Amino acid sequence: MTTTVQIQDDTLELLKKVKEETKSASYDEAIKKIVLMRVAEKSLGGYLSGCSSKDNYKGVRDKRDRF
Repeated sequence: MTTTVQIQDDTLELLKKVKEETKSASYDEAIKKIVLMRVAEKSLGGYLSGCSSKDNYKGVRDKRDRF
């Protein structure tokens, strides 16, 4: 489904730059890339991926905390 969206001239110029920089084939693709980047920034998936070593958790809990 194709939809027409009204935007201001300065917004169009920004969108053209984004389209070029992201090497997108269309404005639609450029907009999707912008949205997906924004969603990825807010995601915490993989945030602690580098902290899997037991050494990183040394001193966090001592033996008295265990049941």
